[in-house]
Amino acid sequence: MYKRLFLLQVILSLCVVSLAYASLEEAISAYDQGDYSKALREFKGLADQGNAKAQLHLAAMYDIGQGVQQNQAEAMKWYIKAAEQGLDRAEFALGMKYAGGMGISQDYTQAIKWYTRAAEHGLPEAQSDLGLLYSQGKGVPQNKAEAVEWYRKAAEQGYAMAQCNLGLMYVKGEGVSQDYAEAVKWFQRAAAQEYVKAQYNLGVAYQRGDGIPKDLKLAYMWFSLAATRGDSDAKSQMETLAPQMTPSQIAEAQGMTGNWKPKEKDGQEILLDLSKPPQ
Repeated sequence: MYKRLFLLQVILSLCVVSLAYASLEEAISAYDQGDYSKALREFKGLADQGNAKAQLHLAAMYDIGQGVQQNQAEAMKWYIKAAEQGLDRAEFALGMKYAGGMGISQDYTQAIKWYTRAAEHGLPEAQSDLGLLYSQGKGVPQNKAEAVEWYRKAAEQGYAMAQCNLGLMYVKGEGVSQDYAEAVKWFQRAAAQEYVKAQYNLGVAYQRGDGIPKDLKLAYMWFSLAATRGDSDAKSQMETLAPQMTPSQIAEAQGMTGNWKPKEKDGQEILLDLSKPPQ
């Protein structure tokens, strides 16, 4: 379910681009107004003319059954047409669908193919997922060093999931020399974007003094932030820390938690709104 929701978030919240075709603008406007029949008609007309962005819009509507009966075969047809024109978001969508078996048979070899194309076009989400498959050895021979390189490419673009995974590679010394300070650097960047696992990992680093001076108040703060977003391990760590802290330290840590604000996501679009089509 998570992978499917993430795929739809990516597809339906695509990066803002200039719109060269008035009919594409009209289709998006119709979609925004809930006139899915008109939107579908406009997208289909442009898609038939070979417009890759329209093809991706159309694929997304078939994928989730919005304004048309859900049809995975049609969705795949249009994803492939858009991807074969080099549209990175379509390539990524195909990678996600094959990796997760979303409406199709799971096929890691195909996932690697499409993730690689999108990753080589510079899409950080694809670079991150490609790194994960190399780390796990799915669809390719396991290669931790290759995983690190793809994580790094995405992390340097500000992609929080990749930043966290890169940090973990430094903690474990997988594909790279173990370096707790470098791990903390990447955890901090991801945690600042409210990436929960990074907040938890940063809490662990402060709790243990790994790569950063030990600080139970900061550890408590990061665990608290992660726990607020549903991380049960972080909640358990807070309960472990509490007896080691004075009441005033806990109160100070709670105040720090309340005052903490996330930073903007390094120029990334926040993929939360499922109500809008790609633009």
